[in-house]
Amino acid sequence: MPESIGWGIVGFGWVARDFMAPAIRAAGHRLVAVCDPGTEARAAAADLGARGHADLAGLVAEPEVEAVYVATPNHLHRGAVEALAESGKAILCEKPMAAALPDAEAMAAAVARTGILYGTAFDQRHHPAHRRLRDEIRAGRVGTVTAVRIVYACWLDRGWTAIPGQKNWRIDQAQAGGGALIDLAPHGLDLIDFLLDEPIRDVTALTQARAQDYAVDDGALLIGRTGSGVLASLHVAYNCPDALPRRRLEIAGTRGLLVAQNTMGQDAGGSLTFTDGATGQTVPLAFDTQASPFLEQVRAFGHALRDPPARDAWSAARDLHTMRLLARAYAASPSHLPSPVAPAA
Repeated sequence: MPESIGWGIVGFGWVARDFMAPAIRAAGHRLVAVCDPGTEARAAAADLGARGHADLAGLVAEPEVEAVYVATPNHLHRGAVEALAESGKAILCEKPMAAALPDAEAMAAAVARTGILYGTAFDQRHHPAHRRLRDEIRAGRVGTVTAVRIVYACWLDRGWTAIPGQKNWRIDQAQAGGGALIDLAPHGLDLIDFLLDEPIRDVTALTQARAQDYAVDDGALLIGRTGSGVLASLHVAYNCPDALPRRRLEIAGTRGLLVAQNTMGQDAGGSLTFTDGATGQTVPLAFDTQASPFLEQVRAFGHALRDPPARDAWSAARDLHTMRLLARAYAASPSHLPSPVAPAA
C-alpha cells in the first residue's frame, strides 16, 4: 500500500468538504490541517480530526502537511499558491487557476521558480469513463477524430449555497472573475486536451446574461480548433434546470461516435456508448462506475508526489494555456459583460 500523504486544505467550503476530504481518506491519505477564516469551517475540520488555522501561515508551518488543496474563491488562488510554493509544499489548486490571467501567469512563474509539484484540479482527466474514451480514441475506434462536442450545464441562481450561511461567490465578478464560462468551460477545454493529446489552439465565444439576475455570464458557447484541425464546441450554463439532460460529451470521427452522458461532474458513474459509423449499431462501453474522479485525482497526485517521473502528467504551463484560452474567449464575446480574465495592458 502506498505511503500515506499528509494533506492540508485552504478554503474548507462545499467541494472541499463533500468531495476532497472524503477522497483523501478513501485514498489512504490523511487530512492534517485546514486553513479557513470561518469558525464554522474550522469546527467542521476539527470534526474530521484536522487542525484548523485562521490564516495560511499556520498551515504552512505544519510539518506533516506535504500536499495542499487550494479551494478558495478564485481571486485568492494566487496568494495561497505563491506562499505554498515558497514553502516547498505540493499544490493541487482548484480550477480556474485564478480570477485573472496576470495572476495565473504569476502562479506559473512561482511554480517554475520553486520547482514544486503543481496541478490544477481538472478532476475530469481522472474520471474512469474519460480514461476509457481516451483509450478508445488512441486505439482508432472512431477513426480520424473530426469534432468534440460538450454540454456542461447547471442551474445556479443568486441564492444558491451548498453550506448554510455561505455566500454565493461564484456570481461575484471580483471573486470569481466571471460566470459560467470561467467556472465550467475550463473542465471542457482541459478534457479535450486530455482526450486528444493536443490542446485547443484557436478559440472564440459568445456569452449571455439571459436568465439569472446577476452581473456575470449565465451561459456561453465556445468553439475551438486544435492544431491538427479537430473542431470543438462547448455549451456551458448556469441557466439550465438540473432536472434536464445537461451533461453530455461526444467524440465524432470517420468511423463512429463515442458518447458519454452524466460523466462530467464530481460524482462517479454515468454511461458510455459507441455507435459504429458503418452499421449504425450502438453498444455500451464498460468502465469503473464506482471510482469518483476526485478519488482518482488524489491517488494520481499522491503517486506523482512519491514517484517523480509521474510528475510529467501535471503541468502549470499547460494549465496556463487553458487560462489564456478563457481570456481569449471572454475577449471575443461582444457582450455588455466585462472581460475579466483579459491580460493586463
